[in-house]
Amino acid sequence: MRVGIGYDVHKLVEDRKLILGGVEIPHTLGLLGHSDADVLLHAIMDALLGAAALGDIGKHFPDTDEKYKGISSIKLLVHVGELLQKEGYLIENIDATIIAQRPKLRPHIEQMEKNIAKALNIEDNQINVKATTEEGLGFTGTEEGISSQAICSLSRFYENSVMVSDSEGGCCGGCGR
Repeated sequence: MRVGIGYDVHKLVEDRKLILGGVEIPHTLGLLGHSDADVLLHAIMDALLGAAALGDIGKHFPDTDEKYKGISSIKLLVHVGELLQKEGYLIENIDATIIAQRPKLRPHIEQMEKNIAKALNIEDNQINVKATTEEGLGFTGTEEGISSQAICSLSRFYENSVMVSDSEGGCCGGCGR
């Protein structure tokens, strides 16, 4: 099993959409960034890439490349999922937290989880998204920005095959080792 952690932060500004988990959230401010600035998906991608030792989103999607300007982070997440699959990794679970004073995110979290699961071709119950405030403290508490943290666990395809064989009495399960 491999574990990764991700973190991202973007500044809140006027005249930008607020996109979190691939959901457009009604708000007077949006996140500033080269792509759609979806801090939740960026933290998740960094956690996944880190667990697989594949670098980070800056390596795969540099903000100096015009083809990523304004791009949906859902598209980038799909690409990360394809990279993991190519490398033989399975996503066991993802747990993420969005830190924002406003807007209230609870009504949107289920859709965020569905978007993430669909993009990564995993079950809804393998992704958990939470939101919290910082009680008015720090840059997120004063509504200057929004941040997100994520952690994930991955396994390799062969690890799951061996576990199934063992549980069915195959391999070492049948020989007593």
